[in-house]
Amino acid sequence: MKIGVFGASGYTGLELLRLLIRHPKAEVVFATSRRFAGQPVYAAHPSLINLTDLKFLDASATEVAQSAEVVFLALPHGISMEIAPTFHKAGRKVIDLSADFRLADLAVYEKWYGRHKAPDMIADAIYGIPELWRDQIKGARFIANPGCYPTSVILGLAPLLATDWIDRSSIVVDSKSGTSGAGREPQMGSLFCEVDEGFKAYKIGGQHRHIPEMEQALTKLTGESLTISFTPHLLPVSRGILSTIYVNMIRPIKVDDLLVAYEKFYQHEAFVRVYPKGLSPNLLCIRGTNYCDIGLAVDIRTNRAIIVSAIDNLVKGAAGQAIQNMNLICGLPEETGLELVPLFP
Repeated sequence: MKIGVFGASGYTGLELLRLLIRHPKAEVVFATSRRFAGQPVYAAHPSLINLTDLKFLDASATEVAQSAEVVFLALPHGISMEIAPTFHKAGRKVIDLSADFRLADLAVYEKWYGRHKAPDMIADAIYGIPELWRDQIKGARFIANPGCYPTSVILGLAPLLATDWIDRSSIVVDSKSGTSGAGREPQMGSLFCEVDEGFKAYKIGGQHRHIPEMEQALTKLTGESLTISFTPHLLPVSRGILSTIYVNMIRPIKVDDLLVAYEKFYQHEAFVRVYPKGLSPNLLCIRGTNYCDIGLAVDIRTNRAIIVSAIDNLVKGAAGQAIQNMNLICGLPEETGLELVPLFP
């Protein structure tokens, strides 16, 4: 398959290229970047030196629309919506890694992100968490790739939401992210001296833009309107997300019951690993992979279930899940190009 990456000089673009150049069924035919136009890919991504002969293009969507069968949009929020219609109308399969098409309700999108420039395309986008909506993804040409925080939270909660064990109004999520989640553009909050040896919460009090995305997916899973309390934190590490999720139980449940429910729910999923009783996920154990690792516990004193969900924000939280979606819409085995062993320590 001929593949294009539109907006390839950031961290997500790098991760897409890293995975695609070793994908057995993919040939990357273009990678765009205005800043690095005409330069070899290694000018922006030295880790790829001698691994690809690609040079960055500064080209419009119209100029490259016919050269690729599948196009990944690794662009900032608000920019993808200007580019996606051109590829979509040209009949290309499009996987958008921005938030521009994740929210099905236009009013909700515009409340959190601002005016949408391609509202007619929102209904065409399929929200791409394969473990939950595989059948819809298989028949799609336009995928809204989920956000990193939402992926960890939605996969962490889905099996529990399928039971009648919990008070669904009591969901509290405490998530921690590495600094690559803020992107590659310099900004004060993610500078080394601002992050090293520190640990802080941000967007406190229901302010993070991923909240409506999570609530939309959780509502779709349950059929009832759900709200959650979500607080993100910034870790002094380069990559990874670890979400700790607290939910009140409406009856006494043992951790063994949780394990049975989660293992059954994800028994056929290659990229979700449910940890045995007593073990808890570590960011080092999913680094560089497409895994979502889930650990479970029950606090008997407070009658709460506790779910710990860990992903690599650049892989399962972005590029890896995007390629997982590509494999599905192109009729390939879902694991193709993604069978990666974690880099530990």
